[in-house]
Amino acid sequence: MTQSRTIATPTHGRYLVIPSSAPKPAPLLVGFHGYAEDAETQLERLRVIPGSENWRCVSIQGLHRFYQRRTGQVVANWMTSQDRELAIADNLSYVNACIDSVVAEWPAAPGIVLAGFSQGAAMAWRAAIASPHPVAGVITAGGDVPPEISVESLALMPAALIARGRKDTLYPMEKFAEDGQRLREAGVPVRVLEFEGGHEWSSELIEAASRFLRDVAAR
Repeated sequence: MTQSRTIATPTHGRYLVIPSSAPKPAPLLVGFHGYAEDAETQLERLRVIPGSENWRCVSIQGLHRFYQRRTGQVVANWMTSQDRELAIADNLSYVNACIDSVVAEWPAAPGIVLAGFSQGAAMAWRAAIASPHPVAGVITAGGDVPPEISVESLALMPAALIARGRKDTLYPMEKFAEDGQRLREAGVPVRVLEFEGGHEWSSELIEAASRFLRDVAAR
């Protein structure tokens, strides 16, 4: 009879950083890419947000790398359904280590905003809930709020912006509406944006994210 076991092993991940233009310690804007993307892709999404130059932008790449079949580019994903709970725990430990490393190298102002796209949206929410550092808000597009996060945990979030394109078949309208309702019931001040488009980081979202960051920084 075949018996299955799991074993923990060290591995190396990578993250990218763009320093803030501000001369004083800056807050962190931490990004999580989608399936079959890389850290560069999400870093560019953060970089184009007006006002993000006042933040230290960090893009964390998923631990599970593979080659994009058509282009040969090295891309990554966050997890699969196999050993899902263990993968979540590994990812959270990894993300916290990345943020610890950034804060140790560059002094940071209080408050972190985590921003995720597609598969990275769930990662942003999980990391926000599990972060040992104070989290000021979450921005997500094209991906849901993980169902396993309790109402009590969601209630700890000071602010959120969630978004989807009206033609996005990967993040259905019903799930999007359910997520908004869950956050409101948890008492989270949530901004809900539905824009024209599909599974994308749209110009409307970029503008909304800019306003979100400005309001968070003003608190």
